[in-house]
Amino acid sequence: MVKLIHTLADHGDDVNCCAFSFSLLATCSLDKTIRLYSLHDFTELPHSPLKFHTYAVHCCCFSPSGHILASCSTDGTTVLWNTENGQMLAVMEQPSGSPVRVCQFSPDSRCLTSGAADGTVVLWNAQSYKLYRCGSVKDGSLVACAFSPNGSFFVTGSSCGDLTVWDDKMRCLHSEKAHDLGITCCDFSSQPVSDGEQGLQFFRLASCGQDCQVKIWIVSFTHILGFELKYKSALSGHCAPVLACAFSHDGQMLVSGSVDKSVIVYDTNTENILHTLTQHTRYVTTCAFAPNTLLLATGSMDKTVNIWQFDLETLCQARSTEDQLKQFTEDWSEEDVSTWLCAQDLKDLVGIFKMNNIDGKELLNLTKESLADDLKIESLGLRSKVLRKIEELRTKVKSLSSGIPDEFVCPITRELMKDPVIASDGYSYEKEAIENWISKKKRTSPMTNLVLPSAVLTPNRTLKMAINRWLETHQQ
Repeated sequence: MVKLIHTLADHGDDVNCCAFSFSLLATCSLDKTIRLYSLHDFTELPHSPLKFHTYAVHCCCFSPSGHILASCSTDGTTVLWNTENGQMLAVMEQPSGSPVRVCQFSPDSRCLTSGAADGTVVLWNAQSYKLYRCGSVKDGSLVACAFSPNGSFFVTGSSCGDLTVWDDKMRCLHSEKAHDLGITCCDFSSQPVSDGEQGLQFFRLASCGQDCQVKIWIVSFTHILGFELKYKSALSGHCAPVLACAFSHDGQMLVSGSVDKSVIVYDTNTENILHTLTQHTRYVTTCAFAPNTLLLATGSMDKTVNIWQFDLETLCQARSTEDQLKQFTEDWSEEDVSTWLCAQDLKDLVGIFKMNNIDGKELLNLTKESLADDLKIESLGLRSKVLRKIEELRTKVKSLSSGIPDEFVCPITRELMKDPVIASDGYSYEKEAIENWISKKKRTSPMTNLVLPSAVLTPNRTLKMAINRWLETHQQ
């Protein structure tokens, strides 16, 4: 099941876009503002709303680190904001002065694209805020943009229905008609489909449009063999134009929002519909998954943003144990390690880890000696926190290797739960373990270290049923 856990109703007009960082949610609207919310309790930040644009704000997106937010508007500008204090860092004007419909950061944060109503697309240097390259499509407005996960190319979509592929030098690699009545959105899955031949990477791309369809494409690109875009399939479910689509961070789910007022969540492996959400009362214009939690945000012309939370049954439907195991093993790149550090509130260490080329394998082998001697982390408390997080990661790998989904393992005992309960911090624990923890630890959360608002424990019957079903199929 998917549960509606919060509704934001602060905008005074249509919500055009929403985006997550690891700790924040950003929304933008026809009312000319951008709003920022904490994922902790969905309260609006003190420096929100962000105001500068003189016309509708069409798109907003976070840099991969979450420190910078970009917004673009009908006023012809793309603005960069400091998310910590709301200050403007730069105002970048589209050379043609045309309304800017879409903006997107590259995976390495070095570049930012902006696409405009006159078909121009600009590649900006996100550090110097200067124009790097500029191009244009033959027909239509640019309304969609997505970078490949490795950052070697990006795709734009136009109101005429064309998907156009550009390399990092703004050279057009490919263009073809994808949706007869116009494209509205596109997104890449962050997970490769397969490694394929040596040096060849395959990525899954989703696009949606005014033809009421969500289409899946398989994309490959190397500098030697060139670019290839293959149509794979069309997902059914909507009966009106589809305005938004987005992959989950692990690539296992795809969500779409439509003029039919519905939100559909698909399993990307089977392409089956997992859930259909019908809470919005007008067109659904935007949808986004959070990068590190099971949260989904959907925005609408009804001026609201709905926050949805997935339960474990959906997670188990859409993600196999094998996929989870790969996610938490030595396969991590240096960028994956950086993402993990940010998720653990250790973003200040990203530079040190990158400087020392710490990938997944190196991360799992770090010790208190190597943190102090090799990485030169002077703070004992910080070293202890890093080691604790790494040990949690090692335990997670171990539990996944044993075939037990980590969601079924108590965070305290690291054993399969028999009587799971939900504490007031929102996490599930083995009942006896959390009761002992509360009595000895003065009611602090094992997961957040913050004081628990309440000592009340609620039986998690949904989780217990999921564990029992898993036991029935995995034990003789």
